[in-house]
Amino acid sequence: MNRLSGPLQQAIETIDGAAMLAQVERWARINSGTANIEGLARMAEELREAFSALPGTITLEDPAPVTAVDPAGKETAVQNGRHFVLRVRPEAQRRFILTGHMDTVFPADHPFQDLTWLDDEVLNGPGTADMKGGLAIILASLTALEQIEAWQQIGYDVLINADEETGSLSSAPLIEELAQGKYAALTFEPAATPEGTLAHARGGSGNYSLTVTGKSAHAGRNPHDGRNAIVAASTLAVRLKELQCDDISVNPAKIDGGAANNVVPDHAVLRFNIRPKEPAAAERFEAEMHALIGEVKQAQEVDIAIHGGISRPPKPVDRKAQALFDLVRECGAELGQEIDWKSTGGVCDGNNIAATGVPVVDTMGVRGGKIHSPDEFMIAPSLAERAALAAMVLHGLATEDVL
Repeated sequence: MNRLSGPLQQAIETIDGAAMLAQVERWARINSGTANIEGLARMAEELREAFSALPGTITLEDPAPVTAVDPAGKETAVQNGRHFVLRVRPEAQRRFILTGHMDTVFPADHPFQDLTWLDDEVLNGPGTADMKGGLAIILASLTALEQIEAWQQIGYDVLINADEETGSLSSAPLIEELAQGKYAALTFEPAATPEGTLAHARGGSGNYSLTVTGKSAHAGRNPHDGRNAIVAASTLAVRLKELQCDDISVNPAKIDGGAANNVVPDHAVLRFNIRPKEPAAAERFEAEMHALIGEVKQAQEVDIAIHGGISRPPKPVDRKAQALFDLVRECGAELGQEIDWKSTGGVCDGNNIAATGVPVVDTMGVRGGKIHSPDEFMIAPSLAERAALAAMVLHGLATEDVL
C-alpha cells in the first residue's frame, strides 16, 4: 500500500526540523524537574503558547492528591504541577490520544542544566530525549495533519503531564479519563535504542512503603519489653525478596528508622518496588504480601501499615496493539525508516493507557539515549524523521480500519 502520496506527502514536507530543534533547545533550558513547581508552570505556559497554533481548547488541569510516607512513617502530601490538556473536535466519531510529559528527573539544583553539541547531529542536554524532543514531535505532526482536509473529521486529545517521572500518580485519573473511547494512542517517550527501536510489551511497576511500629525499651536493662521495628522491617525485606520469581521481581530498596544503639527502635519504614510481567503475577504478589505481613505482625508483635501499590499495570500486546505496531513498521518502511521493537522492563504512561483497553505504541519520540543521566542525548535529525512517522501513522489510523 502506498500511503505516502497526495495531501499527506505535501503535509509531511512542511515539517521543519530546524524549527523543531530550536523549540527543543528553548524548552530544554527550562528546568522542569518533577518537584520544581515553578519550572513546570513556566514550561506549561510555553506549551500553551506553542500548541495554540492548533485548533481546540487548552486547559491546565489540577493534579489529583498524592501522598507519600516520610522517614518517620508519617503520611504527607506531595505537591505536583498542573497537567496540560488540548482537546480538539470532541464530537468526532474517531478520536485519538497523544501523550507526553513536561517533567524531567533533574531537580532545580542539579548541575546538569546546559546544552552541548557532541557532534553535528547529537545534542546533549536535560530532557532533550526524555522528552521535550517528543513534545516537539507531537506538535509538528499534528500541525502537518491539520493542513489535510480529511483530517478535519478527526478528533484528538493531547495530554502532557507534569509527574510522569515519579509514576504519574497525580495524572493517572486524567490519563484514564482521556483514554476512554479512543481509537488508538501514541505516547512520545524516546525510542528504546538510538537506532529507533520501539518498546513492545512492558512489565508493570508498583512502589510500596511498609511502616512498622514497635515498642521502645532500654537495650541493656529490659530489651525483652521492646518490639524491634528494625528487625521486623528486615525480616519483611528478606521474606519479600523470597517472593521473587520468573514473572515478578521484588527489590527491597531502603529502610528508614532506628534509634540510639542502646534503644530498641520502635519505628521503621521499608520501601520496595515490584515489577510484575503479567497482571496475574501482581495479583498473586498482593495476596502473598498480605499473608506475610500478617505472619510478621503476629510473630514479632508489631503493627504494620501499607502505603502504595501498583502504579503502572503490566502492558501486554494484544491483537489490536500488534496491528498498531505493524502499521508503524509499514509507515516507517515507506519513509525509509527501519522500525523494530523489543519487550522491556521499563514502564511509562503507555502502561496506564493500555489498561483502559486502548491500543498504544509508547516510544514514538526521538532517537537518543542515556536518559536519566547527565549524558542524555538526542539525535537531532530524528525530530523531523519521527514527526513524519507520527503524522503518517495517525493519517493511516484516521483513514483506514487497521485495528
